[in-house]
Amino acid sequence: MANHKSALKRIRSNEAKRVRNKYQHKTTRNAIRKFRELTDKKEAEAMLPSIFGMLDKLAKRNIIHKNKAANLKSGLKVQASKM
Repeated sequence: MANHKSALKRIRSNEAKRVRNKYQHKTTRNAIRKFRELTDKKEAEAMLPSIFGMLDKLAKRNIIHKNKAANLKSGLKVQASKM
C-alpha cells in the first residue's frame, strides 16, 4: 500500500487514465472492425477521415505506437481503394 499522499493520488490518476485509454482504444478498434465489414465504397470513403483522426489521436497520446497507426491507416486506405 502507498505511504504518501502523492502516491495515493498517482494511483487514482493512473487508474482514471487507464480506463480512458482503454475506452478510446476499444472505440477505435470497433470503428476499424465496422469499416472492414463495409462493402460500399462511398460509405467507406466517408468513414476513413474519422478513423484516421482516432488513430492519430491514439498515436499522439502514446496509446499505440506511431508506426502501428501508420500501418493501420495504410491498410485501411488500400482496402478502401480496392472496393
